[in-house]
Amino acid sequence: VSAGAPSVGIKASNGVVIATENKHKSILYDEHSVHKVEMITQHIGMVYSGMGPDYRLLVKQARKMAQQYYLVYHEPIPTVQLVQRVAAIMQEYTQSGGVRPFGVSLLICGWDNDRPYLFQCDPSGAYFAWKATAMGKNYINGKTFLEKRYSEDLELDDAVHTAILTLKESFEGQMTA
Repeated sequence: VSAGAPSVGIKASNGVVIATENKHKSILYDEHSVHKVEMITQHIGMVYSGMGPDYRLLVKQARKMAQQYYLVYHEPIPTVQLVQRVAAIMQEYTQSGGVRPFGVSLLICGWDNDRPYLFQCDPSGAYFAWKATAMGKNYINGKTFLEKRYSEDLELDDAVHTAILTLKESFEGQMTA
């Protein structure tokens, strides 16, 4: 997971930013077919560092959980509850026989009750709330950079700019957009 693509999450006063490197292993990839940042519901998003297939499975599970919650309660699932449920699945895979733990760390962000949320889920199933964080390759440099740049009253536009600069800190090679 710590060798995966760098990803960044930053909570702003009026939203949340999640971003990741979008570098492909081959120029033959259709870049529109590979999604690293996914929308789970209207107000919850997810990004990963680690193994793509594991991420896609967890995205599918998260969407299913969100829909089941909506069918029962007729309202969107709170971000915290979705994080807890996804983390429970990840934790279950660490001690179940015949399966391996997920090789992925997640950043899950959302907007509930007029406030932003940002969580990181580790492969062990542990989850943490963050104001700003980085994960993946060179995450220590990213976190150090965020510690210097982050402030509580950060606006969304500034958070986007900070996320791009943080990715540049840990990005190997040419950065285009």
